[in-house]
Amino acid sequence: MAKVLAVFGATGQQGGSVIEFVLNDPELSKQYQLRAITRDVTSKSAQTLKGKNVEVVEGDSSQPASLDTALAGAHTVFAMTVPSFTPDGEQVEYASGKVIADAAVAQGAKYIIFSTLPHVSELSGGKYTNAIHCDAKAKIEQYIRGLPIKSAFVALGMYISNYYHLPFFAPQETADGSYVMARSNSPKAKFPMVNAEGDTGKFVGAILAQPENYKGKVFLAATAMYDTDEVAAAMSKATGKTVVYKQISLDAWKATLPFAQDIFGDTFSAMEEFGYCGAETESLLAWSVQNARGKLTTVEEYLKENPLPLA
Repeated sequence: MAKVLAVFGATGQQGGSVIEFVLNDPELSKQYQLRAITRDVTSKSAQTLKGKNVEVVEGDSSQPASLDTALAGAHTVFAMTVPSFTPDGEQVEYASGKVIADAAVAQGAKYIIFSTLPHVSELSGGKYTNAIHCDAKAKIEQYIRGLPIKSAFVALGMYISNYYHLPFFAPQETADGSYVMARSNSPKAKFPMVNAEGDTGKFVGAILAQPENYKGKVFLAATAMYDTDEVAAAMSKATGKTVVYKQISLDAWKATLPFAQDIFGDTFSAMEEFGYCGAETESLLAWSVQNARGKLTTVEEYLKENPLPLA
């Protein structure tokens, strides 16, 4: 009998990727019965999932009682939390993750796969304390590790799609018709890049296929490390436009951000100085790529398949 896999964020990039991967994997689609958890079961995305024979149920961590129904009978739970960029954002997100984990345990689930991130405050020795979305997820991970349930984790790298959906990441046109990406990091600072909507499922799928093998493990969900000069060069090749990276001061970059200036400032500064996952970033990424269930998308491939909207 198929085990129920309950997926949070089912209509978003991460959860949606997990659902699509399981649906299209010949082995996993037989092992798992998919249950999509969403706050709005009437949305177009939710209705699309229903059309694919995915069970769609309402669930919201801000309404804990809804999770008792949403997780009833679930064997495995893919859980994720949404950042809250408010002054108490770390506490808000932590509370959300705790509610989900507690509900999973209370409903008898056997395994949690949680979308985590590194603890920036700890990695930096207290130098960078404003990366609250990272620290909140890291604290949720530690909480889950202390619960009477098996668990594994995926830490997603930098979304390639950020260059499309976040204007302050995207290249900006200059007077001469070229495009500039400006940020405070060195042009040679490397970041792990991931096709979140296409590849999250390949990392989670590896865990689903062999849960005992990956119990307690963390996947760094990314394809490779790229520096910003390499990303700009890939954009130039894909678009036929001249795209360059320009390093500016931290204060100047933060001034361009529409919100969460200190959060993003600390996050990117810490990643450059201490590594995305600390000193083990490169080795963890190599292990994660080797163990992923399927070929991963390069930045070059993503840009070719998804043309950047440059004028």
